[in-house]
Order: sequence, then structure tokens, then C-alpha cells
Amino acid sequence: MKLTPWIVLAALAVPVVLLGAEHAEAAAAQYEAVAGRATDFIPRIFNFVIFAGLVYYLVASPIKNFFVKRRKEIADQLNEIERKLQEAKEARQQAERALEESKSKAETILSDSRKEIELLQEKHTEALERELKLLEKQHEEKCALEERKMTRATLDALLNEHLTADDIPLQADQIITLVAKKVA
Repeated sequence: MKLTPWIVLAALAVPVVLLGAEHAEAAAAQYEAVAGRATDFIPRIFNFVIFAGLVYYLVASPIKNFFVKRRKEIADQLNEIERKLQEAKEARQQAERALEESKSKAETILSDSRKEIELLQEKHTEALERELKLLEKQHEEKCALEERKMTRATLDALLNEHLTADDIPLQADQIITLVAKKVA
């Protein structure tokens, strides 16, 4: 299938070349009779130079403008890419600085929280110790009060059980001194 275009081209080109070769000699002889020379090489060169000059005159400026414009677009794109790259580098540096600041803040917060924990532990320990001492003191006072109550109750029971008012003769002087001692 890929050979088909080549075969068609060859089928068309071969007859043209064969037919053209037959008339080429006749055309060359006729040209020499009219122009006085065998080839038209110099006029063709002259025509080509004129054609190339016209093409350059007409096409050179737009082509030059196209390439200048294209160069400017490429330079602008390159500058934009460099600007974005610089912005990305600056953003990265800012992010790294922010990360370092965050780390230092975190360390500061952590050390502050540890100090606060220690202070709170000390305060609670002191408060608990004070409360324990207070509770121990209250317990001792209650124990002493209960001991006195029990001693009184025991003495009252013993005295009421074994002693009567007739067993102890008291005189008025002794009662007054006992009452005065109790009051004082």
C-alpha cells in the first residue's frame, strides 16, 4: 500500500520524461537559432536575482518582525518563568522560616507547660499536705474530746454507782471554793 503513490508517480513521470527528451533537442536548436546562443543560463540567473530581491523586499520585513516578536515572546515567557521560580523560592523560604518559628514556639509552649505542671503539682501537694495536717489535727481533737467524754461518762457512772451524797461530807466553804475553781 505504501508503494502505490510511488508507482502512480513513476507511471506519470516516465512518459513525460520520454516525450520531453524527444522534443528537447528540437527546442534547443530552435532557441539557438532565435537567441544566438545554446543556453539561456545568464538570463535565468538575472531573473532569479530579480526574483530573490523582490522576495526579500516583500517578505524580509514580515519575517524579521515575526522572529523579533517570537524572540520577545520567548524572552517574556522566560522572564515570567524566572519570576514564578523566584516567587516559589521566596515562598519556600518563608515557609521554612515559619516552620522554624513554629518549632521554637512549640518548644517554648512545651517547656512552659512543663513548668506549669510542676507548679500545679507543688501547689496541690502543699494543699493536700495542709489538708492532711488539718484532718489529723481535727482527728486528734475529736479523739481527745471523745476520750474526755468517755472519761467523764466512766467517772460519772462509777461515782453515781458507788458514791452517794452521804458518803462525802461537804461543808458550805468547800462547795464555794470548788465552784469558784470551776468558774475560774
